[in-house]
Amino acid sequence: MLISVVIPNWNGAPHLHTCLTALRRQTLLPLEVILVDNASQDDSRHLVAEAFPEVKLLALPENRRFAGACNAGMRAASQAAEAIALLNNDTEADERWLENAARCLRDHPDAGFVASKLRLFDRRDHLHSAGDFYSVRGVPGNRGVWQPDDGRFDAEYVFGACGAAAIYRRSMLDAIGLLDERFVFSCEDVDLAWRAQLAGYRCAFAHDAIVYHKVSATGGGVLNSYYDGRNFIWLLVKDVPAEVWRAHFGDILREQWRIAWSALRAWRGEAARNRLKGQLAGLIGIPRMLRARHQVQRARVISAEEVRSLLSP
Repeated sequence: MLISVVIPNWNGAPHLHTCLTALRRQTLLPLEVILVDNASQDDSRHLVAEAFPEVKLLALPENRRFAGACNAGMRAASQAAEAIALLNNDTEADERWLENAARCLRDHPDAGFVASKLRLFDRRDHLHSAGDFYSVRGVPGNRGVWQPDDGRFDAEYVFGACGAAAIYRRSMLDAIGLLDERFVFSCEDVDLAWRAQLAGYRCAFAHDAIVYHKVSATGGGVLNSYYDGRNFIWLLVKDVPAEVWRAHFGDILREQWRIAWSALRAWRGEAARNRLKGQLAGLIGIPRMLRARHQVQRARVISAEEVRSLLSP
């Protein structure tokens, strides 16, 4: 299988040698590696040009954040690629990562995308993500986060793939579209998972496609609190089907109130204030997401029972 690897980068020079060297060691070499640089101010571009001449450097004139950079890279990928992998720059892929992910796609023809097994970079027997879940309370999360990787989170299918190491069939992306850049760098992968699942594409979990992740080494922080607060609401408005709202309306509202109340109690902290600002922005943006919702729900092909099976308690 021919797989293009797209790596978004912003001032990530300290991480690039580890990330790109690991791709050189893959038992299934990528068709191409595209590093999309978000107008870095460090020596990222020079490092790639000098030490990794095989890497295609796509230098953007401005910082388009995670979703914008990923989309630029996916659009630039070779038409020969059967799948496109997104990979964070603060990762180190096991040498059989692409081989095992490709086998998972071949073994699961009903899957439009594959979730890698993400382990913590500095605690390599512990998980960062065994695929994503989406709960009946209307919030996403990483399966098995911070837990020992003892096999209990291995599964054949999961709700979605963490964008730090996700592999998407090109045919699926052609059908449902790329990342929604309005989400910026939080939940853009969850939005894509919802759109894929509703359109009938399942997410397989490749338990042996392992990537070690430094976790928010090149992003996140207090700014992420804002986007989490906003984008959790946008997911609910844009993607979550009506029958989920009817069945879990109280759970969803209580969870949003719990998030707000927790932030209010800690309002002196910048992250808490950003979470509240994000929730307010989410509410203000509801009309915008309602317009997007029409297209998402119109493309849905799965039944109500299949929708319910996607949700976690």
